[in-house]
Amino acid sequence: MEEIPPFEYDEGLSAVQREFADVLAARANSWPVDPLSTVLLPPPHTPYRQLLVYVDIDDPERNQGVLTVGAHFDGATVRADKLHNQNFTLPEAATGFTFAATGGPTEAANRTADWFEAVLARPLVRCEWLHAGRTYAVRYEYADTGRGLSEGFEDALAPPALRERLVAEGVVRGRGRINGAGLGEPDRVVQVRGRPLAA
Repeated sequence: MEEIPPFEYDEGLSAVQREFADVLAARANSWPVDPLSTVLLPPPHTPYRQLLVYVDIDDPERNQGVLTVGAHFDGATVRADKLHNQNFTLPEAATGFTFAATGGPTEAANRTADWFEAVLARPLVRCEWLHAGRTYAVRYEYADTGRGLSEGFEDALAPPALRERLVAEGVVRGRGRINGAGLGEPDRVVQVRGRPLAA
């Protein structure tokens, strides 16, 4: 079976775009992600009409997408951040992932690769709350800062007393999500990626 390279692309890129893509792809060969999670979109297919490279960070154990980070490259400048996971736009306000660089395509690609590698190296964990042997709530966060990335809550699996308490407290829920602070300490914390923090 043929192995798919990271940031694979067809023809149709300019020489500068190809140089940027090739340098980034060479660096990505050692990244701890499935090459299918590294995507390159040519300018005609992107929201800002610029070359777009992004990485989907997943939890393979739960087959769950956690975070999409990516960079837009206009030929001289890279603007990168957490991206919307469907239309791949940059957030209106900068986040803790924000990165920008200018320079030639090789320099810009290497600096962008450094940024991706720093994001991928962060200690990402999955916090789980269990009832009757099943997970009813999950929260993905960085272990070094506690910064949450995404969370989910399944009413049907949660303990009835907890559901009643959350309703009585007026905790806002929607689209399967809930503020993890109302749940107490998790029953289990699972390392998803990055190095575990020293005890």
